[in-house]
Parts: sequence; C-alpha cells; structure tokens
Amino acid sequence: MARVCVVDDNDMMRDSLAATLAAAQHEVTTFPSAQDMLSAATESFDLVITDLKMPRMDGVAFLQKLRQNGVETPVILMTAYGTIHSAVQAMRLGAFDYITKPFDGPAIEALVDRAVAHGRLQRENEVLKAELSEKPAPSQLIGISEAMAEISKRIAQVANSQVTVLIVGESGTGKEVIARAIHAASGRREKPMLAVNCAALSRGLLESELFGHEKGAFTGADRLRRGRFELADDGTLLLDEISEMDLNLQAKLLRVLQEKTFERVGSSITRRANVRVIVTTNRDLKVWVAQRRFRADLYYRLNVVPITVPPLRQRVADIEPLAEYFNFQVAQREGRSAKRLEESALEALRRYSWPGNVRELQNIVERANVLAEGPVIRGSSLSPWLDGSLAPEAGETAAAPLADGRLMEEMEKRLIYQTLDRFGGHRARTARALGIGIRTLGMKLKNYRQVELAMMPGA
Repeated sequence: MARVCVVDDNDMMRDSLAATLAAAQHEVTTFPSAQDMLSAATESFDLVITDLKMPRMDGVAFLQKLRQNGVETPVILMTAYGTIHSAVQAMRLGAFDYITKPFDGPAIEALVDRAVAHGRLQRENEVLKAELSEKPAPSQLIGISEAMAEISKRIAQVANSQVTVLIVGESGTGKEVIARAIHAASGRREKPMLAVNCAALSRGLLESELFGHEKGAFTGADRLRRGRFELADDGTLLLDEISEMDLNLQAKLLRVLQEKTFERVGSSITRRANVRVIVTTNRDLKVWVAQRRFRADLYYRLNVVPITVPPLRQRVADIEPLAEYFNFQVAQREGRSAKRLEESALEALRRYSWPGNVRELQNIVERANVLAEGPVIRGSSLSPWLDGSLAPEAGETAAAPLADGRLMEEMEKRLIYQTLDRFGGHRARTARALGIGIRTLGMKLKNYRQVELAMMPGA
C-alpha cells in the first residue's frame, strides 16, 4: 500500500482514478488543482499523479514547484495532449513517467507500482549511505556475569514491543551494543538502525540531522536533506547521549515520540515517522530534571523501559570473555592466528579498575596484540598501561572512594580526570578512550574549572 496524491481539475477523471487506486489498496488523497495541493497538503506522499493541462498552474509548472520545494517524491504526468516536446520537458524536470489518456486500470496500476518501488529504492539507497557513513557496533552481547544475564533477559522482553527504551550507564559500558541487540531481536531487524550522537552536534545541526531540512532553509543548505527519522522509517533510531540535547529541541523530540510526526527544517509539510526510538545516557536524568536541564515530560516519556548497564569494574566476570572476544577480533582483522592471553595477563586485566570500561579494554587488547612480541600476551606486557588504576585487593580500600548516593555526574568527573591523567593530559587520546568528542571533553573540563573557581574562598 502506498500514499498517492492525485491532482486533476476534471472531477470525473480525478474520482475515477482515485477509485481505481483505492481498489488496489492504495491510500489516495485528491486535489482539484496544483495550488490546492501545495497549500493544503500537510503530509508527505509516496507518489504524485498530476494532469498536465490544468488552469493557472499546469503539470510541468507544478512539477517544477515541487522540486524547488525539495519534494523528491516520484511524479507521473497524465494528459490527453501527449506530445514528444511535453514528454521530454517533463522527464528532464525529473518526472518518473508520462502517460497518455485514455488509459485502462491495469496500466495505471502497474505504472504506480513501478513508481512507488522506485521511490522506495531511492530512500533505501539514502539509508544505506547513512549506515555506511557510520561504524555500527556489533549486536552480539559478550558476558557471563549476572548483570549481563539480566540485561539479556530484559532485551528479550522488550525487543518485539514498540516502547521506547532508556539505556543508562557510564561511557564505554556498551550501551550501543545493547541497543543494537534490541534491534536485532525485534521485528524491525530487516529495516535500518541509525544512530545520532546528540553531544557531537550543535543544536541547529542536530535538528537538521534528526528531521532533515529543505533546500534554502538556512545558510549553507544548498540541497534537500532527509533526516534520520525519515531514513529510519519502519526501523530503529538510537539517540546517544540524549542528556546533551538542547531544551527546545527536546520539545520537538517529545512531539515525534507522542504523535509520530515531524517537519523538516524550513518546511510546513508534516511527515510520519514509524520509528522505534532507543536512547542512551551516562547522566542521572532525574537529577538533570531537578536542575531544569532536561524536560520532565520527555524524561517520563523516555523512561518507559529502563536498562541500567553496570560499569566493567562491577562485573569482573565479563572481563575474560570480553578480552578473548576482542583478541579474536584483532586476529580476524589482521588475518592471522590469535595470540594467547596468558593467565598473568588475564589476572592483570581483572585487577584493573577500568575507568574507560569496555571500550578501554578493547583498546588495551588491540594495543597488546600490536606491541607484544611472540604468540603470547603476558601480564608484564600489559602492566605499563594498567599501573596506577588497579582495583583494590580484598580488604583494601580504594583511594578517595565515592560516598553512597554521590551523583553520577561526580563519577563522570572523576573518570575524566583519571583518564586525562593516565594519558598525560593529552586531550585527543583522552577523548578517544572515553568515547566522546574532543569538543565535548573541552566543554566538560571548562565547566569543572568554572565550578572549582566559584567554590574558592573569596570567589
């Protein structure tokens, strides 16, 4: 079934064509003129069929206006005055095809099916380009801890529902992997899953990334751009670091979640969004709501099914299977046999506190594979990179422990400072280890400094 728009000033022809297409299970909307369609249409269509010879604005001018407005929907022109000149002109302007009246039902039905398929193929190509521009995380969950068993159980429970899922955990714990596991286990698995990092883009760029924009909507918008909600239609959209989204943009997101509709930037045409949304954050959103940094109504709309991912230091049992998995990945990528992780190496990994979580473990294993000599990775090879942040032995107390109830924000601050210190103040390497952008890291460090200065005596 497709959403088809029919524009024709002849009432009998318009109604007859609409009846034919409705009988073929299409959803049909009709307009008596091009101006009526342009001013009254509030949603997008899969196909536009228009008469060529109409008063005030003919079919060719109508097609030009659609393309000027950034509407890339396939257009079929129909006329009883078929000439080679008008056909060539229409095709040059981007018409999908041209049909001469009178025509029978099967002919127009076949043409409509081809045009709709062509339009969907174009959208699928855009989705493929968007997916190829990303480096998707694997959807395979690795771990044997009780925490991972609970998370796997929760994934199975929510996968085939349409509810929004909120995944909470420190940076690098594998939140995106869990999101992709939900998508892979759902009925949407054959459709696209796209991701947007809300912390990596400014408000204007993020709005365009999510909802798309029309040509000329703002300076630099030299062509139409479809947003991720449009490209992920019938699939899944992951919104990473949702806490960093601007408050005004949060209001627009809330509307999409509630009404399943949106408009491109610079457009008044309402479009549908059949998208399953999964969001992740390393913040305590309840605290951010209390601080008026996050909308309460959006928080309650997102927090339908929460999944909390514990940090790696709290699920030590997962370290060995994760390390072996990353070790095998490196071997596959390099086209050689996997190096063996000696027990001393595994013990060193288990004792480390992993401020960068699973992402840091992956980096350490890959580094060891490159730098370790011979077919074995020993504890001595890892120790230079793990010293200074070892987990406490039984009976020991870690330095400056966090008090119970300390905000997640404070934990993040300590993690950032620890990682920054470990990389000797090198911001780019610190940002990579934490899985955030260097701009985001700089903003966080600036905020920490401002708070520290404000708390100094005499400030």
